[in-house]
Parts: sequence; C-alpha cells; structure tokens
Amino acid sequence: MLWVKSLHITFMVTWFAGLFYLPRLFVYHAMTADAAGIERFKVMERKLYYGIMTPGALITIATGLWLWLEYGISGGWLHAKLGLVAVLIAYHLWCGKLLNDFKRDRNRRTHIWYRWFNEFPVLILFLAVALAVVKPF
Repeated sequence: MLWVKSLHITFMVTWFAGLFYLPRLFVYHAMTADAAGIERFKVMERKLYYGIMTPGALITIATGLWLWLEYGISGGWLHAKLGLVAVLIAYHLWCGKLLNDFKRDRNRRTHIWYRWFNEFPVLILFLAVALAVVKPF
C-alpha cells in the first residue's frame, strides 16, 4: 500500500506542477505580441499539457482509485476529496480548452484574467491535502 501511496503523491505533485505552470504560461502568452514568441509558447503549453499534466492526472486518478478500491479507504473526508478531484478534472479540461484557443489564435482573455485563473488550484490543493491529512469527518 505504501508504494501505491508514494506513486499517488508523486504523480499528484506532477499534476499540480502543470496546473500551476500552464496558466502562468497563459499569462505570458497573452502578453506576447511577436510571432516567434507566440509559437514558442504554443509548443511549451502543448508539451506541458500532453506530456506532463495529463499523464500526471491519469496516474494520480488511477493510483487514487487503487487505494480506494483495493485497500478500502473510506470516510466522509474521502467523499469531499473526491468532489475536489472532480473539480480539479474540470479545471484541467478547461486548461485544455484554453490551450486550444491559444493554438488557434482565438484567445480573448487578458493576462490579468489568467493571473486570477492561476490561483484556483492553490485553493484546491490546500483543501485536498487538509482533508487527506486531518480527515475532519
């Protein structure tokens, strides 16, 4: 069980690294006007989303399901955490939609909007870790 938990935590960190960094790339991309810079951001965003974030998300979810189903982890805190994971998956998919907007040169949001958008995963991370460690209910 400890190996599975280790994998779960490692890939959760990987996923969150991408969730923190991709919107930051969107901030800089939204501020960029030169064609070479725009193309560079498109490559960086695509590689981060498909090469790091999505595999991190999938392995995090798979190992989380493994812990839940194989080892019988349960409790009210887990239901709340699963709700946060669902929100996080929606945020991840929204990042993918924004990535496609940038890819097609259809971004309509400002760098300021992306700065606020970038803060959301911090709240989810705090709540998910607090639920898993404290298990308040």
